[in-house]
Amino acid sequence: MVSKPHGGRLVDRVVGEPRRARLLKEAKEMVSLAVSDGIAADIANIAHGVYSPLEGFLTQEDYVRVLDDMRLSNDVPWTIPIVVDVDPEEIAGVREGDEVALEYRGETIAIMKVEEIYGWDKKEFCQKVFKTVDARHPGVVKTMNRKELLMGGPIELLKDPPEPFENVRLWPKETRVLFRERGWRTVVGFQTRNVPHRGHEYVQKAALTFADGLFINPLVGWKKPGDFRDEVIVAAYRALIDNYFPKESVVFAVLRMEMRYAGPREAIHHAIVRKNFGCTHFIVGRDHAGVGGFYGPYEAWDIFREFPDLGIQPMFIREAFYCEKCGGIVNEKICPHGDEFRKRISGTKLRELIRNRREVPQWMMRPEVVKVVLSFENPFVE
Repeated sequence: MVSKPHGGRLVDRVVGEPRRARLLKEAKEMVSLAVSDGIAADIANIAHGVYSPLEGFLTQEDYVRVLDDMRLSNDVPWTIPIVVDVDPEEIAGVREGDEVALEYRGETIAIMKVEEIYGWDKKEFCQKVFKTVDARHPGVVKTMNRKELLMGGPIELLKDPPEPFENVRLWPKETRVLFRERGWRTVVGFQTRNVPHRGHEYVQKAALTFADGLFINPLVGWKKPGDFRDEVIVAAYRALIDNYFPKESVVFAVLRMEMRYAGPREAIHHAIVRKNFGCTHFIVGRDHAGVGGFYGPYEAWDIFREFPDLGIQPMFIREAFYCEKCGGIVNEKICPHGDEFRKRISGTKLRELIRNRREVPQWMMRPEVVKVVLSFENPFVE
């Protein structure tokens, strides 16, 4: 039995005909707001139920509750404020109760009913969401550059933003049907923003041992410089799955959603999203969604204790390494040997080897994956 959607109902804010045609016509008379890549992705994720139970951007009451208590005003767990920021001059003349057209790359993609316009304290946001106001944190920099006001209210999607990976994109209503058709009663979700190394593969297969199916769901969208580019991640996972997984045990689909690098809070957010896709279990990584040492190595594990009502089971699988004496990828729970036999799989070291076009050992990454990654002239975000 796939999981129930978060909040009990899968949200659907996608407009069909003839209402869509009417709203597009009416939109020409509305104030229009141009939205960023990230907000366009959030609009689509709201409309297709990825962010259930949200039906739009947070109003102030929900915003404050999420910041302070990591719950919506109806007490449903929610940890990352989903907000749209605007400048006062952009919405001059817009009143609460009005409708505005949300534009992306010159096209109206959604209509928003403005329930509330309110100010926000960006430093407070950063301190509560990221646990820091340090400008070395990429989420802090991005937040401090956002606009002065926030608008809350429901949205209606008229047109999906363009998706370059449409052939490997699935929405929750599609994955739920697919999981049921495969007879999967337990589905474990895996979040990633990286190409897969042997440690990732180990964790995925360890989880799959206890579940009917594995849902690999990498994020595509804005990432910090030095992270792998989206097309590299997609191609690398295709190589891994084609060569090292039974076909009927894995579903692979991308999710266009920005990384926030919010550590523990984002770990809960990632779990909720995969619950909406139909996952019953979710792999929580060591330093999940962390960056630059801002969070403790297992802080993202500890936060799940605060959410007994989350409705998806976290899976805490310890960091994998290669043990020369065991002769394979293992973790400290199953390997009795000392550090002199253990080779750690360092993401930093791996990126350095790839950047310098040096040989990547097979104990770190599958050769088929290495070949695909190196086929790109520059695999990294600049």
